Amino acid sequence: MTDVRFKGLDLNLLVALDILLEERSVSRAAERMNISQPAMSGALARLRDYFRDPILVSEGKRMFPSAYAESLVPQLRASLRGLDALVSSTSFDPMTSRRTFKIIASDFIIVTLLARVIAELAEAAPAVQFDLIATDTDSTQILAEGKVDLLVMPDSMNHPDHPTQLLFEERHVVVGWNRNPLFERELTEADFLSSGHVVVAFGRGRLASFADQQLARDGKQRRVEVISGSFGNVPWLLIGTPRLALMHEQMAIAAARHFPISFAPVPFDFPLMRETMQYHAARETDDGLRWLRDRLAAGASAIHNYRL
Repeated sequence: MTDVRFKGLDLNLLVALDILLEERSVSRAAERMNISQPAMSGALARLRDYFRDPILVSEGKRMFPSAYAESLVPQLRASLRGLDALVSSTSFDPMTSRRTFKIIASDFIIVTLLARVIAELAEAAPAVQFDLIATDTDSTQILAEGKVDLLVMPDSMNHPDHPTQLLFEERHVVVGWNRNPLFERELTEADFLSSGHVVVAFGRGRLASFADQQLARDGKQRRVEVISGSFGNVPWLLIGTPRLALMHEQMAIAAARHFPISFAPVPFDFPLMRETMQYHAARETDDGLRWLRDRLAAGASAIHNYRL
């Protein structure tokens, strides 16, 4: 790492400090920064010397931030976001940029939007990399800490303090095995509620999908038989069973091309899902992020004008 100093402090140490306080482990922090454990231990020693504080304190086999280090976290992360915005605001040329864009999104968004847009950008931005991160309960907090570039989620799940741009609105449908007799006639609400269901919950925190959150608000109780971590697994869990699932219409159409599944309208009033992309307020002037947002908006418009 290049030694860039401000008031006697190597600015690289601020990144190390942030990761150390998050990981609470020298070895894990070293892995995150792709440096050796002795090098990370050396960085911790220099931080302790500069701030005249232990920063991390060992208790048994674990390490915990000191009270002073904890007090630094809000200013530290705000400073890192500011530096990131400063660097990112320089002119962006997709043909020559080697930037990595970090995007939190569900597999629904990856299948129906990101895969297409990224493929289209292969020639326009040959060295740009995309790091696609699974949705979880802490996704909005990760965005607020400036650790990702974009968060693509339904607007009902967004962080209230950061800019949001609507990508598209999407219907939901009821999906099941194509030999399920329920699909041989008009599906009723009683059919839906009395059937076993496959539901999707994201990440270790098991974040409920838009569909499940909406059903909970409406007080509609289903018999949940299987919980999947992604929409991509759902068709496999329906085939050969009488189970049903709620799925985005675009995802259902795409899945029906490859799996023996059928789908039908939801047999009761169900709102459209408003899918949005959200970015940190400090990155409003980020040329590269503006370019990516424009590409995703154009991709969403094309897909939803012509459908899958």
